[in-house]
Amino acid sequence: MINPKELICPNCYNIGMTKEGFSREGRQRYKCKSCHCKTVYPIWDADHDIVRENVRLSKQKQKAQDKNRILNKSFREHARIENAVEEYSKELIKLFENNDLHKTLNEFKVNNKAVGVLQLSDVHFNELVDLENNKYDFEVASSRIRYFVNRAKMYFKTANITNVVLAMTGDMMNSDRRLDELLNQATNRAKATFLGVDILQQAIIDLNQDFNVTVASIIGNEGRANKEMGWSDIVATDNYDYTIFQCLRYLFRNKSVKFIHGDPSELVINVAGQNLLMLHGHGSVRGKLDTAVNQIAGRYSLKGIKIDYVIFGHVHSARVGDNFGRSSSLVGANDYAEKALNLNGRASQNCYIFHSNGNRDGIKVDLQHTDGKGYDIDKALEAYNAKSSEKRVQKKTIFEVVV
Repeated sequence: MINPKELICPNCYNIGMTKEGFSREGRQRYKCKSCHCKTVYPIWDADHDIVRENVRLSKQKQKAQDKNRILNKSFREHARIENAVEEYSKELIKLFENNDLHKTLNEFKVNNKAVGVLQLSDVHFNELVDLENNKYDFEVASSRIRYFVNRAKMYFKTANITNVVLAMTGDMMNSDRRLDELLNQATNRAKATFLGVDILQQAIIDLNQDFNVTVASIIGNEGRANKEMGWSDIVATDNYDYTIFQCLRYLFRNKSVKFIHGDPSELVINVAGQNLLMLHGHGSVRGKLDTAVNQIAGRYSLKGIKIDYVIFGHVHSARVGDNFGRSSSLVGANDYAEKALNLNGRASQNCYIFHSNGNRDGIKVDLQHTDGKGYDIDKALEAYNAKSSEKRVQKKTIFEVVV
């Protein structure tokens, strides 16, 4: 005689069932007291230990399978990134081998009384913007950088400066992680890197016509190769901002242009006796700016390093303060800024003069409207731009029917 109270539910494995009529085939149906599951195949109490062990083993097996799936997915993602970086590197090397970059340089007698700093931030090479109130592509970027260099030259000459620092504070390359960013890319990453490097090396040579040039750089958040942010050197340097800096460093090797190589995320450089901290602003600069800057300076103070001034970017809005300078972007307004952030920014960059007596000056240079004359862009690589002004007006025969 079967005692339903000794039967085990095959669904929840609790003991205790009640009779619940019969199935269409005439088999006795049982109902679980715990989960109310109905079945004609209950488990005998004698098989309870075996069932429990099978369940334990099944869970253990499933756990191992889930772990393997996660690991395999991670391995596949890393393999994709490595393959993409490998192809990127091959394409970039090919472009450098097939293009002759300018390398004529000058040296000037040093004036230690003041140093000029051009902050180049949030350039977003490779982004395309086609708004009624703003356009942006490589040609516009080149024009704005050249205009910025010329304005900075005029500013620096008022202080009889001989030494300048080109301080690149991140996001030199545009992101392609969001769909709208991916759809508004000018070309692939390798060609975009080459075009960006070519424009920047012409800007450095332009500056070198009047000044001794030092280049310093840190990475931003948009140029990272991985989806997640990383702060250790090995992860942080997996960033296209770092690649652009190293390409420039390679191009000007054994030349008079100096390159400051240090922490990829935060870099302290000495200009005219003052410690200038360079960072991008996506990590430690949050909340009220004055408070955030004081906290950052305090962190360095604990290490025995006095920070005199901090420069950063990231939010595409310019401000020049007593203890910090925040640069806007070279791009200006785009769809994301206007529609997602409700911002209508203007293209601009900051430049500063640091004096040996401890004084410092800074200005914002508005770059929204320029004279249109930019640095040279390789015409073969210019074909990248599906939205370029020439292509918009160029007539093409898409399909011709001949009778």
